[in-house]
Amino acid sequence: MKIAGFLLVICALAQWSAAAGAQESVPQAVRILLLHHSTGGVIWGGGVPEWFAQYNAAHGTKYQITERIFPQDAPYGWQNYPYDYWNIWVDHAGDSLYMEEPTLEGLTSQYDLIIWKHCYPVSNIEKDTGKPDIRSPEKRMENYLLQYEALKAKMRQFPKTRFIVWTGAVLVQSSTTEENAQRAKAFFAWVKGTWDEPGDNIFVWDLYALETEGGLYLKSGNAASLDDSHPSEAFARKAAPLFCQRVVDVIENRGDALPVTGRPTPVAEQNWGEVKVETGP
Repeated sequence: MKIAGFLLVICALAQWSAAAGAQESVPQAVRILLLHHSTGGVIWGGGVPEWFAQYNAAHGTKYQITERIFPQDAPYGWQNYPYDYWNIWVDHAGDSLYMEEPTLEGLTSQYDLIIWKHCYPVSNIEKDTGKPDIRSPEKRMENYLLQYEALKAKMRQFPKTRFIVWTGAVLVQSSTTEENAQRAKAFFAWVKGTWDEPGDNIFVWDLYALETEGGLYLKSGNAASLDDSHPSEAFARKAAPLFCQRVVDVIENRGDALPVTGRPTPVAEQNWGEVKVETGP
């Protein structure tokens, strides 16, 4: 009985092996959660649930994706920056809700893959003070670095759950300064090039690169308007399939081997048709 139990554990862990291309170990059913505010809602509306319905129909999988506003406007407040994830998931970790928001202990018991992101004010990064403070909600790179390192350590405590972190939604030029925008570019380069390490359970989807197309600001053609930093609906329709394929690549053990911006695939070009959309655990 002990040997049989041990073999069952090994098989379960093998399903989430980080080895690229280990297709034989991929589970058919995966519960996925996207935590977001308005920018994420726009991308979701670009066709995310429809894409997964089509993918499942074509591949015989059951990748169930759902979305959730996090944190809620009340009682916590409409803030989803590095400090807030650290505050809820690290500083107030545990089995109990914090200000009615779920901790990772709760979320990881319900979902196999958790995706989280920030609203675009995250990119309005002020100059460092020289006194980094992990408990500070101030948008400074010195604070972000500490909070992100703590969040990485926390997520690694749940090796059976995978995580995808979006690089930051970016601001239109009229809503920030060149200095703050340069700091945002540097921070998200650090997230991709240093913070994100191969071989663990954490991955990145590079929304920042898609929105800026190599520049400092949300490209005007990708923005809702010249003074609105939400992505346009047209951009969302282009970005959503890239995001979806990135999720599938992470699930199917290709996350470390393929582009963090996602990649175009034939399913993205198909008509959704009358397909059943399954979401939620």
